[in-house]
Amino acid sequence: MRESEKQSPDFISEVKPFERFDWVLLLTAASIWGSSFFFMDIALEAEHPGLITWLRPTLGLFAVVLLPSSRKPIEASDWWAIVFLAFTWMAFPFTMFPIAQQWIDSSVTGMLNSAMPIMTLIIGFLIFGVTVRKVQVFGLLLGVMGISMVGLPTVNGGGTSALGVLLVLLAITSYAVSVNIAGPLQRKYGSLPVLSRVLAVSSLLTLPFGVYGMMNSTWSWKAVGANLAVGIGGTGVAYAAATTLTGRVGALRTSIVTYLIPIVASLLGVFILGERLSFWELFGVIVLLLGAWLTTRTEISLASIFKSKIS
Repeated sequence: MRESEKQSPDFISEVKPFERFDWVLLLTAASIWGSSFFFMDIALEAEHPGLITWLRPTLGLFAVVLLPSSRKPIEASDWWAIVFLAFTWMAFPFTMFPIAQQWIDSSVTGMLNSAMPIMTLIIGFLIFGVTVRKVQVFGLLLGVMGISMVGLPTVNGGGTSALGVLLVLLAITSYAVSVNIAGPLQRKYGSLPVLSRVLAVSSLLTLPFGVYGMMNSTWSWKAVGANLAVGIGGTGVAYAAATTLTGRVGALRTSIVTYLIPIVASLLGVFILGERLSFWELFGVIVLLLGAWLTTRTEISLASIFKSKIS
């Protein structure tokens, strides 16, 4: 391995071990995002998808700009990257998810969303030149296996639309592109300055769809509460946590947050909706967490266990 690669910030962030604060960031983002599909379903009872799409970055922006560090200047040369990131990270996927959830269950959406690590791995390797270790691939495969065990028993085939599934997959692909761009930018400026600009641009990009959605929505206090949870929590707090985590541990390992989303969705189903978990769902949780753990390991510790080398 070249010495310059060993010393680069991007490489160091990808191989350093998880610290306690990294786990806090991971669990914060996972718990909030795991409930976001549930809240979007509530909002869709009264609101058009366009209004939900626009309110997510707009409410998130209000939460983030309250922090002084979010207003740190960004160089003009990086604004094109900010605009591209705003589209791929928020405007496009935020538009796809509420439209898709008109036709597919939130549990199905959560399960499909967990395919993001695979897309991040593929796009990071093919487009951004991210180094991939054999043990990380193994961890990703275990995670996907666990996700399938957790999600498949809850899927209602009759409520699933092929178009809805396609929209979710397109949104996940967009996420995978954006997460590889967000890391270098936030390491340069910090997570909050990048996030605040991305939220502002995303709010502008989705404004036309939001105006149309507002004209086709009805008032509901439940929807207002759901919007606040998804916008301020899911888009403000959770994105701030995930963006910070990306800068600290790299894009690939940040993407394992999606492994934990089905777990949160399952807990909500058990304790709020009175659902029951099958044996395969419980076993899937164990497999899923094992995959997540393997994906966060360092090169040295895993090499001693699996005798893997950097590919």
